[in-house]
Amino acid sequence: MNTDVLVVGAGPTGLALGIDLARRGVDALVVEKADRLFPGSRGKGLQPRTMEVFDDLGVLDAIRAVGGSYPVGMVWQDGERVGEHRMFDEAEATEDSPYNASWMVPQWRTQEVLFARLEELGGRVSFGREVVGFEQDADGVTVRFAAGADVRARYVVAADGGRSVVRRTLGIGMTGETVDPNPLLVADARITGLDRDNWHVFPPRGESGYLAICPLAGTEDFQVVAQFPEGTRVDLSPDAIRTVVAARSHLAPESVTEVRWASDFRPRAALADRFRSGRVFLAGDAAHVHSPAGGQGLNTSVQDAYNLGWKLGAVLRAGAPAALLDTYEEERRPIAAQMLGISTGVHRGEVRRGEATRQLGLGYRDSSLTEETRTAPDGLRAGDRAPDGKLAGTRLFDAFRGPHWTLVAVGAEAPELPESVRVVTGDEQPSYGKGLFLVRPDGYVGWAGEDASKLTEYVGRGVTR
Repeated sequence: MNTDVLVVGAGPTGLALGIDLARRGVDALVVEKADRLFPGSRGKGLQPRTMEVFDDLGVLDAIRAVGGSYPVGMVWQDGERVGEHRMFDEAEATEDSPYNASWMVPQWRTQEVLFARLEELGGRVSFGREVVGFEQDADGVTVRFAAGADVRARYVVAADGGRSVVRRTLGIGMTGETVDPNPLLVADARITGLDRDNWHVFPPRGESGYLAICPLAGTEDFQVVAQFPEGTRVDLSPDAIRTVVAARSHLAPESVTEVRWASDFRPRAALADRFRSGRVFLAGDAAHVHSPAGGQGLNTSVQDAYNLGWKLGAVLRAGAPAALLDTYEEERRPIAAQMLGISTGVHRGEVRRGEATRQLGLGYRDSSLTEETRTAPDGLRAGDRAPDGKLAGTRLFDAFRGPHWTLVAVGAEAPELPESVRVVTGDEQPSYGKGLFLVRPDGYVGWAGEDASKLTEYVGRGVTR
């Protein structure tokens, strides 16, 4: 069969990309090696910037309905509560940042929400499709599977995880480090004897590592995280997990009534040497592997998809120049490197979970797509995230929602632009200041200035299609 885009991997990255492509009318197929969606909770934290992305993709209400806010940490010692531990720096929602706190949703449930939205838009996921090889030429990529017919695609996106078969087949290396040599157990379990109002933390005792038990919002489950000494082979059996919980807390083994999913890993940070090879792109964990601390991996991955989706749509459906796709690696690889540093810093206790982890301050000021034409801009600049707010009675996030570009004209006359660009005008917007701000489909200011003729020149390049 033939398709425009083949997305390998039905995790949050692949599903988010599938949604973005489907709403742009791009023929895309998501394939997944497993016979079902990932069943565990490993990535459970959604950062404010990802909530803004989900607003645009049409899943925010569903995500809010199945999740909840993070509980306060409670430190235990010898069966007694000895004090609270604030895991996050608190932040108030504001008009320009309406989703300014982390939101907890187990990864499996996030994927269910994304999968339902993809199907609603007519998108497809084919399970049990293991990629075993591919060949690319000037016109496309032919992908082979362990079972089933080959697929011919104009572009392929590898969203198949940290052990990406696609990345390895391309011969793209990963540069990184071991963040912590001590292996971790992560499990989803049903547990009695603990309240669901706290994230329960049991500090190390003797030679054993720490234990943390966090109630998973919107479920009856707890996420169990336990650290082990370097070189330990972690036993994932239910009885072994019961033993660990009993040894490191005041709970009895039978308090763990059910283990629903379990995994082990060694925290590491690694970045792919390239995010693209010809017609094949890397996204998500296939491109960057994070420590889970700080909740940056899933969020950075979803935003890879959000960056790449509009560019593929513009090239495949709107006649934008193919060179637009070169900006994916240019923009996302530096961001991934920055977020890897933050994840590692949080893991090692060097960075607080707060402003740095919310991802609202990330941007593309140095991108070749970014054009700031003012000599001395004050405040919002080209390349920055476009804030929310009201302009002449219109909520800006409402205006941005959808696969189009948006011109925000504050106290300035808007030039004549293609119908594909939505225009919002008004006299005053404190988060923007005066001027013309052309907002990309992924919510970043692509062009900023006061000279309408220079804006027309930017639009004439064809990237706004």
